[in-house]
Amino acid sequence: MPLPAVIIQQIKNIILYLVDKGIANDQNLPFQRSRHDSKIEITFHGAEHVSVAMKDKYYPEVYDHLSKERAYNVKMIDGAMIQMMYLFDGSNLQAHRLAFFPSPYIEEFQNHPEIYLEDEIYADIIAKSVVTFPMRFDYDASEEVFKELEHPKSHLSLGQYKNCRIPVSAPVTPFHFIQFILRNFYHTAHERYADSMPIFSQLFDETIMASEKSIIHVKTPSRIVS
Repeated sequence: MPLPAVIIQQIKNIILYLVDKGIANDQNLPFQRSRHDSKIEITFHGAEHVSVAMKDKYYPEVYDHLSKERAYNVKMIDGAMIQMMYLFDGSNLQAHRLAFFPSPYIEEFQNHPEIYLEDEIYADIIAKSVVTFPMRFDYDASEEVFKELEHPKSHLSLGQYKNCRIPVSAPVTPFHFIQFILRNFYHTAHERYADSMPIFSQLFDETIMASEKSIIHVKTPSRIVS
């Protein structure tokens, strides 16, 4: 199982990679701190504002607040924001929040079309059929939160729907999260950014329950625990 030092190094290396490739233009490097209960947080400056995403607000309002407060690890060149936060108890992972907030403002194309037309990465953004929605991989191992099928330990939430918790087979590492984002939202005909990422082989243990495997779920790379 990846330790806190491994996770924070993954996030740092991934951010540097995104900046070097020119697909990120603002960033907050992660840092580690100990809480009053002796648990270890891996977080970033501005993370105190992430809770706004859980409130009943229009998505553009949520996006504007997070952007104004720079509440992200990385802001991509298309305006999308990425958050990566982990909580450990010693060497044991207790929780994580891995969120992707795409920009809701396609109309910027009307003002600066040259920015978009010069880069294939924007082709999907300006397509009329595209619907912008946030997504989040969450993990919480606490007994008071976990409810089999209803609130899986590891789950994927789409579009800010309160009860959207698609079971995920295991906690997700920063490497596999960013690989997922790049492969599905940033590949172009000439550049496959996920393929040249710095590779990290560490895996979290599988946490999905048998009942959760019996329904549609997401399989992430993980270490199978016998």
